[in-house]
Amino acid sequence: MPVAEEEPSEGVLLSGEANVATRIRVEREARGWSTNALSDRLNEAGFEMNPSAVWRIENGKRRINLDDAIGFAEVFGIDLRNLVGPPQLAAKARAMELIDEVVDAFRATQRANMAFTEARDALDAYLAEHPDIREEADLMVQSAMAEEASKTMLKMHGPPPGDGDAHPADEA
Repeated sequence: MPVAEEEPSEGVLLSGEANVATRIRVEREARGWSTNALSDRLNEAGFEMNPSAVWRIENGKRRINLDDAIGFAEVFGIDLRNLVGPPQLAAKARAMELIDEVVDAFRATQRANMAFTEARDALDAYLAEHPDIREEADLMVQSAMAEEASKTMLKMHGPPPGDGDAHPADEA
């Protein structure tokens, strides 16, 4: 039985254009600008747009193109990516920075996982041709990985309670 797709809740994760339209209205209103004032600022910045076009974009009656989006971002003094994000988050610059850090860290883990898989596959292929050293090589890899895991755990969580001065990474 097919699962019905749920509609995203209003204002949380709108589509890209809906995010931009909402964000333009929020930014304009936060500055106390009318659609005329925003249009004037866009025109002064070299992005030709009349007040009616601003209203139509804000109300979903006109699609926004990339040049328009760049113009709005420039006039508001915000990053283009920030203009496109969910308005509730995009208005919180620190939240957007932290989200970017999480996504960047995730991407780094994906690259690291791929590099690990490739290195492990290469070692396994080599050891398949040299079975006489497999046991020693596997033991060396396991030992090095355990040591790194211990160091990471110590950095993340500190020494175990009642551990005194003994550190697992120091015992190897």
